[in-house]
Amino acid sequence: MLEANFTLRVIDNAAFTGNTMTSWPTLEPMPNKLVNYGVTENGIAIIELISDTDGKPLEEGRTSVNTYTREMWEDIDQAILNARFDGEVSVILLTGHGGKFFSAGASINYLNTLSPRYKYFFCLHANETLSRLEQTPKLVIAALNGHTVGGGLEIAMAADIRIAHKGNFQIGLPEVSLGVLAGTGGTARLARLVGKARAMEIMVTGRKFSFEEAKEMDLIHDIYDSVSLDEFRMDIIDYAGQFTLPLAAAKAIGNIKRSVQSGIEIPLEYHLALERELQSDLFQSEDAKEGIASYVERRTPRFKGK
Repeated sequence: MLEANFTLRVIDNAAFTGNTMTSWPTLEPMPNKLVNYGVTENGIAIIELISDTDGKPLEEGRTSVNTYTREMWEDIDQAILNARFDGEVSVILLTGHGGKFFSAGASINYLNTLSPRYKYFFCLHANETLSRLEQTPKLVIAALNGHTVGGGLEIAMAADIRIAHKGNFQIGLPEVSLGVLAGTGGTARLARLVGKARAMEIMVTGRKFSFEEAKEMDLIHDIYDSVSLDEFRMDIIDYAGQFTLPLAAAKAIGNIKRSVQSGIEIPLEYHLALERELQSDLFQSEDAKEGIASYVERRTPRFKGK
């Protein structure tokens, strides 16, 4: 019997394309200067969260905790839309600035200034933004470069694949210690990812745990033992590159995501019907013709995402 190996392995894209490895692109700040955005030459859109503990633009000498405010969600939302509408983008990569935090979630100092009604709309906007991310038919990878707690984990759970940097980092949903719940999709997504019983234990205790434990429960997919933050970034970029054009059938990946994301919430017979329609769409695509032709002709396919 063959044993399943779920370790995600970095693919050497140069072996496929004959090109040099893709480099980390120059990132530009979004309007509120709380997200940096850029696109690699091979179509990986990078959304980097960057803020201090108050959720304000990072200044020299301050630690990058990457907490969020309404203004950061505005930047995240616009970055997602940029990546969605960019025909050259096949993969979206979410990460945090610096080597200590992916994100510590909402800025508590910021929340303390808001009225209950404003907080409700704040959570609603965050939920809508993460739903937009989930419904974008492009692969989303969360590169967990440090502590991933509270709303930071809620953001990561909206990604399709989560890969962490090995280190003495913690992950969890400790909102109960503040007398609230994980209200940016935390209770809903965690239960779906790890099961009701385990999700309940994690959230009612509010405990934080290691990336290794998170991997054991399939909350994250892999842990990269990269020597430095720069190496981790390049390892992630190299891994993500295998899902970009022309190596991968980006249109098929998008339809797979649509089927899984939407279909899991509806009865099986309706999910099967959705799957058939998405497959029918692919059968008529240029990529399907190329994939089948390359198989018959015994050559490497060159996909166009059409």
